[in-house]
Amino acid sequence: MNLRALQYFVTLADLKHFSKAADACFVSQPTLSTQIKKLEEELGVQLVERSPKNIMLTTTGEEIARRAQQVLNDVEQIRVVARRSTKPAEGTLRLGLFPTLAPYLLPHVVPQIRARYPNLHLQLAEEKTEDIIRLLQRGSLDAALLALPVPEDGLEVEVLFKEPFVVALPEHHALAARENIGLGDLVGTELLLLEEGHCLRDHALEVCALAGAHERVDFHATSMETLRQMVAADVGITLMPLLAVKPPIAKTENLAIRPFTGKAPSRTIALVWRSSSALGPFLRELSQVFREMPDSLLELNET
Repeated sequence: MNLRALQYFVTLADLKHFSKAADACFVSQPTLSTQIKKLEEELGVQLVERSPKNIMLTTTGEEIARRAQQVLNDVEQIRVVARRSTKPAEGTLRLGLFPTLAPYLLPHVVPQIRARYPNLHLQLAEEKTEDIIRLLQRGSLDAALLALPVPEDGLEVEVLFKEPFVVALPEHHALAARENIGLGDLVGTELLLLEEGHCLRDHALEVCALAGAHERVDFHATSMETLRQMVAADVGITLMPLLAVKPPIAKTENLAIRPFTGKAPSRTIALVWRSSSALGPFLRELSQVFREMPDSLLELNET
């Protein structure tokens, strides 16, 4: 049994497709198939049910895939420990972020990270929260910036900051005449929301429940920028995280931004990594860089 065969098998278990798994491993399909067949022969069990149009893991294959992933994670941690033992802030850090945070937070923190750790290379992956957690747990990411809550089983969570939500509405909307908007002002209002899979959608639905508002069921945006443009086109109103309306984001015509009165609804952003990661001490140190953003970035009166 060798690590390369385990990597091939774990990739196949994840993608459920020989050709795609071979491409992901940068080998030919016959090479990958041969290695997995040898693994089956060595173990004396069938790992994969093969058919012309579909492949499935056997019950034994599923269990071995999980354990093989753990082995590969541990091997990677051995490499990380060796690499980072003398130079913890050098090398590549694979960091996951979700789409409604990445483009709005990174311009404010990446320069500080580069200044503090000039030999650290950030490899960024922008995915939906569910995919980020899966990549993190399988060892394909070192850490992630996520909005709480997240499943904490086997994960370390370092809270960074709370980001308030604001109301985005057309400039001629009745509520745009107010300096601040209370939750009660949204009673009966239809809100434009993102499609399923975005954590911002879940947060917005929570606000809807608190405010007595509801989502517009005939429209679901694929991105924050789609939401922004739909509001500017008088399609409706929405909630946006504060960083999404801060410079360097350009002002959008016919888009008014209003803060909430009192304690604004918000989301909590955290740095998350595997509890078993050898990078834990460094990631706790890195989390402080994210906390050192200017206070004005999270102040409602700066919108």
